[in-house]
Amino acid sequence: MTSNISRFSPFVATRRSFVVQAGTAIVAGLKGLSASEQQARSPKSSSYLDVLRKPDAVFAYSELDHASPLVRTGSDWRGKSVEVETAEAQHELSIQVACPDSRLSHLHLRWRAEVSPTLLCLGDSWERSYGDLGWRGIVPHQVMPWYFLTFDGEYIHGYGLKTGAGSLGFWQVDPEGVSLWLNLCNGGSGVLLGERRLAAATIVARKGERHEEPVLAAREFCGRMCPNPRPFRGPFYGSNDWYYAYGNSSPEQILHDADLVASLRPSRAARPFTVIDEGWENKSRFTDMPGLAEEIRKRGVRPGIWLRLLEAPNTASSSLLLPGARFGKRSDRASEFAYDPTIPEAREEISKRIREIVSWKFELLKHDYSTYDLLGQFGFEMGASPTLPGWSFYDQTRTNAEIIVDLYRVIRSTVGDEVIVLGCTTVGHLGAGIFDLQRIGDDTSGEHWERTRRMGVNSLAYRLPQHRNFFAVDPDCVPVTLAIPWENTRQWLELVAGSGTALFISAAQSAVGSEQKRALSHAFALAASNESAVQPIDWFHNTTPENWRFQSDSQSMQGKVRFKWCSLDGAYPFQI
Repeated sequence: MTSNISRFSPFVATRRSFVVQAGTAIVAGLKGLSASEQQARSPKSSSYLDVLRKPDAVFAYSELDHASPLVRTGSDWRGKSVEVETAEAQHELSIQVACPDSRLSHLHLRWRAEVSPTLLCLGDSWERSYGDLGWRGIVPHQVMPWYFLTFDGEYIHGYGLKTGAGSLGFWQVDPEGVSLWLNLCNGGSGVLLGERRLAAATIVARKGERHEEPVLAAREFCGRMCPNPRPFRGPFYGSNDWYYAYGNSSPEQILHDADLVASLRPSRAARPFTVIDEGWENKSRFTDMPGLAEEIRKRGVRPGIWLRLLEAPNTASSSLLLPGARFGKRSDRASEFAYDPTIPEAREEISKRIREIVSWKFELLKHDYSTYDLLGQFGFEMGASPTLPGWSFYDQTRTNAEIIVDLYRVIRSTVGDEVIVLGCTTVGHLGAGIFDLQRIGDDTSGEHWERTRRMGVNSLAYRLPQHRNFFAVDPDCVPVTLAIPWENTRQWLELVAGSGTALFISAAQSAVGSEQKRALSHAFALAASNESAVQPIDWFHNTTPENWRFQSDSQSMQGKVRFKWCSLDGAYPFQI
């Protein structure tokens, strides 16, 4: 069935049986190519790249301009003061490193192989994505953090690192082979491992089957990278005030949000959330946070709260803070105060803030900005270097990846298992198995539709396979405001609700009329049912896919939906 979305429909779909249409999306991806191009992208044999064997070369770096090729001895690679073990096991290759006498910043592992020049590649992002995901031809210098998929016209293969790695890793593919770079830095300098042996990473791969359903193949591979995700505790749906208030909210507005989602809640469904975003720290407006949480709860809604966890007050001792040098020469940012979580006293201050939130009886903690506060850069700025050179954490014996994972574990152990943890501007590949929810893309917008199109649709399309394999996916809010045409909002609402991922609305009172309430009610019913799923059809050649498949085993409403993300005037080309 095909719809051009004349109204919102409460599609219901299960997560089973997408495989029934095996090969359909592949064929769709090849439409429009010439016969010779289709033949080039449909080889007779699999294009699988074997990265589970020992690499052909390993290089160690104390700094990026000091490369040392290592010499292989059995399963070990040795050089001056460096030893790397690449241990083959069934379906994986573990990488351990020792460097007792000097700093170590990077490892470069190289597998030589003949790579088809027509291969398509899909990589991931360091933390949130920024509208930059999508299938591309081979770009030798392209940085693909954590994992990548390839498509040769018939086969989808997956290659990546198990979640929770001890290093920050990215891949590269070129006509001569595959590279894996492991960033072992502490801050912007090499780590001092001392006498300990670091479990740097474990490589896993999935060899695809001919003409299998692409999104299903990606989902199965994500499950292989994260063998122990947290149990799903959803459904997750409700409200967040950010995109209509942008920090200028009030207790009265928050309670109006709670009243709205309570009125939209389906009968006998799980309780929705009302998340209080940035702005509640204004003590002149928000005078009683425990009382506000209780008022939300009285409405049959679960209270949630946003927190920039590492932000330190201006009165904090400089001995507990991260150095401004992590921002390099960007002095406009060097004044930002952030705790160094490797300092025991600073870590206690962080835990104290969390314990206060828990004592207020909030049931969801949305922690934000920690990657930026730790490393001095957002994901879109990182490229091959997640942080800038020339600084270190207080504890110089642990890698950035280990420090990040330690922080996430402190958050989880402090809130306990009952509080939902939502990571935002956090590293999903390191938070998998720790977080309940993860924001997968940069902000949508209640002011500029183009941000929602670029960021929201793109992140949902290409990170959907992570849903319930790493954590529950949050594609960000559906803003309902007068600044955004309702036709656009309605489409985004339908896609998010139909995807089975988290659905949070950010609804201005002035923008919610009877039509909007009906659509929101349908969306909440779908989100609360926790039985829906979608897949992008034009996955291979559109970074914001317009054609999606909704499917249901038990409902009559199913089929293809065409979304129109761009207006007749096209997309807005400028930065927003």
